[in-house]
Amino acid sequence: MKFLKPSMVAAYPYTAVAQSRMPSGQPPADAPSPKTTEVLVILTAKEGVTRQQIMTIMPAEVRATVTLYLDGKIRQWYSRGDGRGVIFLIDAKTVEEAHAAIDAMPLSKENLVDHQYIPVGPLMPLTALIAP
Repeated sequence: MKFLKPSMVAAYPYTAVAQSRMPSGQPPADAPSPKTTEVLVILTAKEGVTRQQIMTIMPAEVRATVTLYLDGKIRQWYSRGDGRGVIFLIDAKTVEEAHAAIDAMPLSKENLVDHQYIPVGPLMPLTALIAP
């Protein structure tokens, strides 16, 4: 076990690269699926939406965001480095559950933002550390 951990850590970047080079972008059919523990949500202003349209709704959006955070639904929140939106890590077991939370927010209700939902879970290569 002492030697397995360093080799797993060293192999991780290669595993990630190998998975990213799969022709379909999907893991092999026999690969175990990680359990979804959270959903990463990327929100970006829709094409043609002006800054003024966003800023008009922003006070209500901030209140709704803080409420979701205080309710434990938003675990982490970030501004995109390119300034084009935000990223939330939502406490949800399914994309549909995350959709329900985000769709209730003011910018979504006004149809001003696009959403991308990515279910995430435990790093599956780590299972090799506990395999018999």
